[in-house]
Amino acid sequence: MMHISNSHFSGRPAAGPDTPRRPGNNDGPGTAVITRTKPQTKRPSLYRVLLLNDDYTPMEFVVHVLERFFNKNRDEANRIMLHVHHHGVGECGVFTYEVAETKVTQVMDFARKHQHPLQCVMEKK
Repeated sequence: MMHISNSHFSGRPAAGPDTPRRPGNNDGPGTAVITRTKPQTKRPSLYRVLLLNDDYTPMEFVVHVLERFFNKNRDEANRIMLHVHHHGVGECGVFTYEVAETKVTQVMDFARKHQHPLQCVMEKK
């Protein structure tokens, strides 16, 4: 039976020639703590795209814009158009910044091309 003295046994395996050592500690293998941080993804800000009422743009043109650029069906487009007509402003949809900006530009360009003063704006939700 072999006797091991407590003064020589630390409870850790002995370091071999290939085992890295920690600086300042010559009696055990090197240890490293590797932590992986999960990236925090922030939801993008959302923007409401709004149509503003005017006294010159035909209602049918507004319905067409809602169908073409916002993929609204005829009933939904009519409902939004009437809301714009009665309340002065109506929401076409909610999008990320880049999508909202693109929609506003498309609507404004289309309205100008057809010589209508329709205004389309975006606001942070």
